[in-house]
Amino acid sequence: MSLRPVSRVIKSKPTIEGAGVHLRRAFGFGNTKDFDPFLLLDDFRNDIPEDYLAGFPWHPHRGIETITYVLAGTVDHADSIGNKGAIGPGDIQWMTAGSGIIHQEMPKGDDAGRMHGFQLWANLPAVSKMTAPRYQEVKSPDIPEVTDDDGTHVRVVCGSFWGKTGPVDGIAANPIYLDISVPPGRRRTLPIETTRNAFAYVFAGSGKFCNASGPLAVPTEGVKWLETVPPAEADNRSLVLFGRGDELEIQAGEEGIRFLLVSGKPLEEPVAWYGPIVMNTQQELRQAFEDLEKGTFLKK
Repeated sequence: MSLRPVSRVIKSKPTIEGAGVHLRRAFGFGNTKDFDPFLLLDDFRNDIPEDYLAGFPWHPHRGIETITYVLAGTVDHADSIGNKGAIGPGDIQWMTAGSGIIHQEMPKGDDAGRMHGFQLWANLPAVSKMTAPRYQEVKSPDIPEVTDDDGTHVRVVCGSFWGKTGPVDGIAANPIYLDISVPPGRRRTLPIETTRNAFAYVFAGSGKFCNASGPLAVPTEGVKWLETVPPAEADNRSLVLFGRGDELEIQAGEEGIRFLLVSGKPLEEPVAWYGPIVMNTQQELRQAFEDLEKGTFLKK
């Protein structure tokens, strides 16, 4: 078994999206090669209604899949293919934009004014960019959960883990999306297929992600010594990007730690991206915006 090294730790940055929603972005709208097949992760936890109620009015998407995971409050949604509803605490909405969809997402806080959740964007491979759009909405009770003997708890949103398989299926990027809680002071090793890119996003508590060993020096005798690379510390709103390996190790802090663990097999395809539309070439990107102007964006 090989421990995945920590490539870097990133603190999510404040930004404003939609009609004025204040959120924090962990990554996106830049060089996302290290995150392939994922494009963007937004943390929209907010306790001030004035900073999120304007929401995300009608807007288009093409060429991607969006995954919305709600922790508190609700998000009302509707789209151009007739879907309409609301997702609440613990619910998931997985939207495949495919050839094109226009939708809106309007957040509402709970009784305490809290609106907490995340949105992840996954890229679609070239062969699926123009697939028919669809929704998968999963309610919290339908998401499998498993608790290990040491109290480590996992919600399996998508993919398979510890003998459980998440309810979201037919996703082009074949991701594994987990919500993991490790009790205070516990050290856990978690498997990840070595061919996948992987990251963890911490949203409660803190911990140390153990690092792989590396060469320190080659003495005159020719014997290679190894150093123990210090662990990477991560707390609330920190993203940990991992290198290659088939497992990671986490040491939970005094308050425990809760984080999203997301992995996927890279597509290794060119990305042409502007706003809510992600294609493979600039020509395809221009065509998408021409379709919007001509009213031909939505395909039958």
